Amino acid sequence: MNVRAAAANVLFQVVDKGQSLSHALPAAQKTIKPRDYALLQEICYGALRYLPRLESIANELMDNPLKGKKRVFHHLILVGIYQLSFMRIPSHAAVAETVEGTKTLRGPSLSGLINAVLRSYLRDQEALDSKSVSHNAGKYGHPSWLLKLLQESYPEQWEALVEANNSKAPMWLRVNRKHHTRAEYQVLLDQENIEYTLHPEAEDAIKLSSPCDVTVLPGFSQGWVSVQDAAAQLSVNYLQPQNGELILDCCAAPGGKTAHILEHTEDTEVVAIDSDVKRLDRVYDNLERLQLRADVICGDARYPEEWWHGEKFDRILLDAPCSATGVIRRHPDIKWLRRASDIEALSVLQSEILDAMWRQLKPEGTLVYATCSVTPQENVEQIRAFLQRTSNAQLINSDINKPGRQIFPGEEDMDGFYYAVLRKTI
Repeated sequence: MNVRAAAANVLFQVVDKGQSLSHALPAAQKTIKPRDYALLQEICYGALRYLPRLESIANELMDNPLKGKKRVFHHLILVGIYQLSFMRIPSHAAVAETVEGTKTLRGPSLSGLINAVLRSYLRDQEALDSKSVSHNAGKYGHPSWLLKLLQESYPEQWEALVEANNSKAPMWLRVNRKHHTRAEYQVLLDQENIEYTLHPEAEDAIKLSSPCDVTVLPGFSQGWVSVQDAAAQLSVNYLQPQNGELILDCCAAPGGKTAHILEHTEDTEVVAIDSDVKRLDRVYDNLERLQLRADVICGDARYPEEWWHGEKFDRILLDAPCSATGVIRRHPDIKWLRRASDIEALSVLQSEILDAMWRQLKPEGTLVYATCSVTPQENVEQIRAFLQRTSNAQLINSDINKPGRQIFPGEEDMDGFYYAVLRKTI
């Protein structure tokens, strides 16, 4: 398939059909040549980052919007505008290849329209670009509800958050200490001339200067290293797993934190539970590659009595279902798939899971509540409410007025994440 046509179809599936980018993009990759994967990803991610700006330009250039069966060609126009506005592809090539995409999408009769729209953009690019950022959605690349939430929650940091959300995420590695120390793995990277920097707090984390295919990483297939953001790696810092303990990783898919716990301990029984059976396949795959073992269970975290009949746990890592507003730079479709009403619904679900997991924790046990969100409703307000209704919960290493730690996107070049450590007193 023509790469621009494939990108238009991905945008159509995400924006119009509500499908996640993580599902739509791999499906599209099957229709193109492997050498074009990077180009497809760049167009799809970039167009979703700047969607309101592209939409504004397209609307200015068209008298009548494309509707119904022609909607995919609207997204093909967005693909063309993104290339002309943000990529270094020569304009004649970008226009020609985008117009060629009409054949793949079975709409050759629209080739003249798309050619005309893109050439009109080139003629009036400066004025159209200026007008496209004259409103907040175009200027900041966020839906109004999310922009308002960030402004109200973080009046001094919201612009930095928005900028971070619209940036490209780095590639972080987690060194498997069962095979190498971080220093030892650095030597292997040096031998391959792969440039990197280290994280000052996450002791197993290495940030690559440029992302690369995992197949070029020393020992990836043997389980020497994994890809995981440094913020997610901090979960072991807060959980502090010990040898020989019984530990639950709740909402564990795709299994990175489960594996990290096992890499840090010996003779530890780790139970990994998630309600999504398809996502649990990723857990099995990760454990197999890393040659680690865990008890993997498909179940609803709100009802542990349905899937767990063993002893209570020494430690629980609750990586709760959330809005994922802290990882927008990795998943720009989140901005357009989420709704304001989702936050309240997720907060209720998180509360139910938190209460259920607390009952599964031993006295003197530790529960780490985590999300990849930046909304106070899912984080500090969630923990504050839990502490108010739970007499035997003690907050560790933070103040109840500002419980836990909120990591913002871009902080130490990490994803946005939240952690709160709770101890069960009796």
